[in-house]
Parts: sequence; C-alpha cells; structure tokens
Amino acid sequence: MKQIYTTIKNVLYTAGILVVFFIIGLILEKIFEADALVPAIFTLGVFIISLITDGFIYGIAASFLSVMALNFAFTFPYFKFNFSIRENILSAVIMLIITIISSTLITKVKQQEKMKAETAKEKMRANLLRAVSHDLRTPLTTIYGSSSAIINQYDSLSKEQLLELANGINEDAQWLVGMVENLLSVTKIDSDGVKLIKTPIVLEELIDTVLIRFKKRYPNQKINVDIPESFVSIPMDAVLIEQVMLNILENARQHAVGMTEITIKVFLLGNEAIFEISDDGCGIPKDRLEGIFTGYFEKKEAPADNQKSSMGIGLSVCASIIKAHDGTISVENRKTGGCCFRFSLSMEETGDEQ
Repeated sequence: MKQIYTTIKNVLYTAGILVVFFIIGLILEKIFEADALVPAIFTLGVFIISLITDGFIYGIAASFLSVMALNFAFTFPYFKFNFSIRENILSAVIMLIITIISSTLITKVKQQEKMKAETAKEKMRANLLRAVSHDLRTPLTTIYGSSSAIINQYDSLSKEQLLELANGINEDAQWLVGMVENLLSVTKIDSDGVKLIKTPIVLEELIDTVLIRFKKRYPNQKINVDIPESFVSIPMDAVLIEQVMLNILENARQHAVGMTEITIKVFLLGNEAIFEISDDGCGIPKDRLEGIFTGYFEKKEAPADNQKSSMGIGLSVCASIIKAHDGTISVENRKTGGCCFRFSLSMEETGDEQ
C-alpha cells in the first residue's frame, strides 16, 4: 500500500511540475519571444523532479517528456512533432543528454545520503545493543542475588534485612522499567513507516508532569524552573519529550558529582522553543562531549550516589527523539561549573512527521 502511494505521489509530482514548466515556457515565448530560454526552463524542471521524487526512473521519464514537449510546442513547425530537421534532432539530443546527466547525478547524491543515514542508524543500533548488554547485567545480577537470598535464607533473615533486599529489588526493577521505556522509544521513532504524531502541548503542563515523575524517585532533589509567564503551546509527542527531559535529569542525578541543584529553563527564540537543563556538578570530561549522543562510551568512573549507569542509552534516545521532531540537541560545560543540555522544538504545527 505504501509503495502504491509513493508511486502515485511521484507520478503526480512529475506530471504537475512538467505542466507548470510547460506553461511557463509558453508564457515566455508569447510575451518575450524567448525561445532560447525554454530548454533551460525544462532542464530546471527535470532537476526539481529528480530532487523531490524517489528513484531514477522519474528523472529519466521527465527528461524524455521534456524533449518531446520542446519539439512539439517550441520548435518549428509548432504544435507538431518533427525530428526530420537536423537542428531539432541536435537540440533534442543535447537536452536529453544534459537532463539525463543531471538526473543521474542527483539520484546518486540522494542514494549516497540515504546510505550514509542507514550507516549512522546501524551504528546507533550497534551502540545501543552494546550499551544494553553492559548496563543490564548489574541490576539483573542484583535482582537474582537478592531474590535468591530471600528464598533460600528467609527464616534466618531479620525483617530489616528482608526489607532492605526487597527495596533493592524494587529499585533495580524501576531502573529496568526506565531502560525498557528508552528502548521502546527508540523502536517507535526508528521504525520505517511509523509516523510521529505531534499535538499541541501546554508547556507548563509538560514541566509539571516531568517534575512529578522525577520527584517520585528523587523527592529531595532541588530543581529550579524558569519558563515564560505567557501561555505557550508546543507541537510534540508529549510522551517522547517527557522521556527526553527525564533522561537528562536522570543523567544529572547519576553522573554530576557534587551537584546540588538542577535548573530547567525554557525560552522562545523565533519560531522555536529552547529547552535548557543545567546542573552545578562536575561537568562532562572533554573527551566524552563529542560522542555523548552516539549511544555508548566507556564508563571510567562510578556514577554519583552509587546509582546505576545508563547514560549511553539515555542520551542516545534523547538525540533520536529530538531529531525525529526536526529539532537539535547539544551539550556544553558551563564556565561556572556543571553542564547544560540544550534542545529545540519547532513552534509550528506541521501535523504528522516521520
């Protein structure tokens, strides 16, 4: 079904653009008597068709149809096919060669860009799998060990010891749930043909939801919020953007050694909403900044507060989600200490994406 829709769309684009440029050619000839510009007009049309359609065939078909239209309507005798005149044949051959070459080059560039994107996607998947195998081992081992202790030593353990083991299992289970949510988010936005549904979300409600979820796990963490006083509505997939903010907040809590407070700031810049989440911790080592959103890196230090580490997965998910929203995401160390994650979302309502 998708293939049929794509084919129909490409055919309509090709036919529509050729008709438009055919009319433009007639206007130029009628008003300005500029026959010499018509081949250039059709070449531009073929160029545009090659850019916006999928596959090599549409550019070639447009090239052939352009030559036929040029011979029919813009060379003598007018409105009659005539390839017996040497000049007509020569001009037709030259134009066909030019349009085919341009169409071929554009198609090759598009194929190279597609291959580059697929390579990046496969690299991200490999990094995620590597990070998953690294990060899941510790909590699963802890859950197995604690549950085994409860089962095998139940009678010899005190109530306090049982409660401590149960709390450990509960914390590890919560962490695993967060990991699964991240992986499901990647699956949602990385599946071919899956559309990202954007709906207008009130900024204040988004922030409140994120804070409620975060405070359930870290009730004593100080968080400053700075958002516009005016009503702000942003088109987004709210579940995914909440995941982005929670991942960044979780990253600050786990890795920002010496951190005492987190600041969430949102401001409007042109037609974009800029989100900044910063902390006053130790910052991020320079050698990790460049590849921090790639999905995996070696963990040399233990995270703050002895929390489990899923920084590679979480931040890779953030990058994927923001990219799916046609936004940008970056991170930098602050001169005053700590780091600042920044991402942008368009304020324009564009409907379904991806």
